[in-house]
Amino acid sequence: MTEKKIAASVAMLKVLEAWGVKDVYGYPGGSFNSTMKALDIEKENINYVQVRHEQVGALAAAAHAKLTGQIGVTFGSAGPGAVNLLNGLYDAKEDHAPVLALVGQVPHTNMNYDYFQEFPEVPMFQDVAVYDRIVMTPESLPYVVDKAIREAYKNKGVAVVVIPNDFGYVEIPDVDYASTTILDKAEPKPAPTDEEVDKFLELVKNAKRPIFHVGSGIKENADKLIELSRKLQIPVTITGLAKGSVPDDYEGNLGTLNRAASKAADEAFATADLVIALGADFPFANLVYRTHDFKFVQIDNDRSHFGRHHFLDLGIWSDSGEFLAKALERSETAPESAFFKASVAAMKDWKEYLNKLMHKEEGPLSFEQVYREINRIAEENAVFGIDTGDNIINSFRFLDFKGDKKWTISALFATMGYGVPAAIAGQLAYPDRQVFNISGDGAFSMVMQDLLTEVKYNLPVINIVTSNQTLNFIKSEQDDIFEMNHSGIDLVDADYAKIAEGMGVKGITVKTLEELPAAFDEALATTKAGRPVLIDAKIADKRGIPVEELELHVEDGKFVETISAAYQATHAEKTVEDFFASYDGAELKPLTAYFEEYGVEV
Repeated sequence: MTEKKIAASVAMLKVLEAWGVKDVYGYPGGSFNSTMKALDIEKENINYVQVRHEQVGALAAAAHAKLTGQIGVTFGSAGPGAVNLLNGLYDAKEDHAPVLALVGQVPHTNMNYDYFQEFPEVPMFQDVAVYDRIVMTPESLPYVVDKAIREAYKNKGVAVVVIPNDFGYVEIPDVDYASTTILDKAEPKPAPTDEEVDKFLELVKNAKRPIFHVGSGIKENADKLIELSRKLQIPVTITGLAKGSVPDDYEGNLGTLNRAASKAADEAFATADLVIALGADFPFANLVYRTHDFKFVQIDNDRSHFGRHHFLDLGIWSDSGEFLAKALERSETAPESAFFKASVAAMKDWKEYLNKLMHKEEGPLSFEQVYREINRIAEENAVFGIDTGDNIINSFRFLDFKGDKKWTISALFATMGYGVPAAIAGQLAYPDRQVFNISGDGAFSMVMQDLLTEVKYNLPVINIVTSNQTLNFIKSEQDDIFEMNHSGIDLVDADYAKIAEGMGVKGITVKTLEELPAAFDEALATTKAGRPVLIDAKIADKRGIPVEELELHVEDGKFVETISAAYQATHAEKTVEDFFASYDGAELKPLTAYFEEYGVEV
């Protein structure tokens, strides 16, 4: 009896299909043609998504993994195609997203002969990948790809498989090469001991100003967190990746820290005498955690993370839900806390300020009103791809995350050009949902060629370009450097609506507040009809209030709030009240005013 055979590249794709992969992002090249042939053979079972740059494909794969929790797959051909993948792969690495990169190589018979576009690719990916292999035989191709996927899931990172092109054509036994059953069983969750939780509760009892700092490790346990926060009277601050996981409308949620932050969170954290980090990986900890002394408790399900941001007073190896459940079980209700009430009042003050800015009806068009319109038309389960720059700050402050919304950013790597590929991935992963790309003009212009991808695959993405002809995030940093002129941050303006129209996307330009609502109505109607749309919002070149410049310290037994010396050196001396007024916030109060009102003690 003759054994049934199959092309090695087709066998490899069947492994992807067994793992539930629906979309593969990439751009073809001669060294990848065996896989391209297989993609054509398997086109009824797996979608090839042609992007216009390999960076976009890798970023889309990373965004897919972040949005869905399922592996994203991208590819590039030998040489330049492989190099172009690196930006997106590093984004996946830094944000712990499972991604598989298939990389072309010249036929094995031409390797080491200085052949066209041949170079040793495996070393290039060593730093970015948790698994990095070149296929050595046609028969091993599907096996290596299967193992790569397992390693990407296990290590929450990038797996790279380099494929000599000729191997993909070779006929190998047609058997089941996938080992997908390993994901059927959830890993055991580490749980805290009674002793650990009692020690935690003792630290809370002895603290005057305890505060939670919660990260994406909170997962689906926000209800338990809110219950414990209220029971123990501990306000909550969050990392950016926890935005939306802890409801914005919980009164004790003070929001994010540092630069992309709320005023109340930065102020309250600056006075905390006990910080409880719960499932939080905070890349700005070396700035924020070093501003003053406090006791530090870290709860994490990964013991290797202990002490990475601050020395420990108590480390608890535990799943967030297991910890919160036991803390609720073993704790007693704390009396009302002046610190909790003052922090809640300060957050209410901040939200009213943001709402005022969003609803201004005079003056130049600004980013705040753009977010008002996004919130107005966004559906309860909308998906957002948010690009790097000021739009991350503004999204954390102004975007409504209520409902079943999903969003993704390039968090730790913070690469520009993330919004378009993230929106492409979001629309393909969730075809029945409304999808937004929110980008600045600097970031958008890096990847705008892939509007063509939205057109080719009929993806009704709402693209919003906040165009102010400057790299405003960097400009703000340069503003705060002593005796530095602006350098390299000015951008030549472009008619992005006209560019979009040239690619087959509906383009709308908005220059005034009055034009804004009708533009968003038209955008909504366009996407309801199944077409992508781009709004080019020509916004004012201005800076949002830099709340990270607020500082609190103790003088004569009382907290005093000031503006940082570095900011005053570059912007002239200012009182806190003058600082607020310069950002249209004359009604804002310093946290110390609420401390005095509620009797918060040092």
